Amino acid sequence: MAGIISYGFYIPRSRILVQEIARHHRKNANDIISSLGVFSKTVAARDEDTATLALEAATMALGKGDPTLIDAVYAGSETHPYAVKPTATIVAEWLGIGNEYAAFDTQFACKAATGALIAAFGQVKSGDIKQALIIGADKATGKPGDALEYTAASAAVALIIGNQDTILDLEGSYSFTSDTPDFWRRHGVKYPSHGGRFTGKPAYFTHVAGAVNGLLAKLGRKPDDFDHVAFHSPNGRFPREAATALNFSQAQLENSLVVTELGNSYAACSLMALTAVLDVAEPGQRILLVSYGSGAGSDAFSFTVTGRLPAMRHNLRKKMKNYEIIDYGTYLRQLHLIV
Repeated sequence: MAGIISYGFYIPRSRILVQEIARHHRKNANDIISSLGVFSKTVAARDEDTATLALEAATMALGKGDPTLIDAVYAGSETHPYAVKPTATIVAEWLGIGNEYAAFDTQFACKAATGALIAAFGQVKSGDIKQALIIGADKATGKPGDALEYTAASAAVALIIGNQDTILDLEGSYSFTSDTPDFWRRHGVKYPSHGGRFTGKPAYFTHVAGAVNGLLAKLGRKPDDFDHVAFHSPNGRFPREAATALNFSQAQLENSLVVTELGNSYAACSLMALTAVLDVAEPGQRILLVSYGSGAGSDAFSFTVTGRLPAMRHNLRKKMKNYEIIDYGTYLRQLHLIV
């Protein structure tokens, strides 16, 4: 068996309203908000980067636990602070894990962390390691004026994986992958590009459906077997449409939809949706987690909630209430888009 022992998250205090971004570009804010289903997003501070976001989330996940029990640290992101130098080792050093651990960074757009999660579950189940720390973190930006600017956000989520004292037990996982060029950023290029017509059906919806249907067939499950579903949320509209197409109800999805306030935090996004579900999930319930990464692929996971979750909860929605709204100029400075 393998599962999630604990979790942590970090959301920056600053937020910018989609209305403020639209105002700056002289766009119709109501049309954009209606189209995206997002009205604000988180913005990392000027002195924060993916490593510091990751450390905050990992610190919460570790709590009062012994860091030296962690055998592996895997950090997933598409905005690692260094092109050549791992984020994972920075976090591990600050946590005091020691030196006897495996480490690597992963990159697969918004599913960078769930790919590492699959690897860690395999290692735990094989007995090769006892615990792993998996992190999804991003300080995401979109080119000013591009559609991505309205949703690209900052956040981090950390999970500690093991086979004892779990809050979520893994029932199974399934991946669906192809070479679909919906979104990319070449080395040394500051802003990502996206192939508009590939973004929806050929990319997100095809891969999410492939992973979900594959997992259901593998486990002999049906949509009604799940109490909660958490999809990667590039906006507020796509997960709703995916849920309907796959015969899940909006009630199963509703608790995960924090994207409306927090935006798309890339590698942290699907894990943040899961974190929101953990605010309300009860022992014995089943959760479906589905990531998506451009390029393209999806990972789907089935978890069952154990009796340890209520005592280990971190109230995401309570912490979401502590924020400040910033203007467009401050937003640009915090993301180093202007001096």
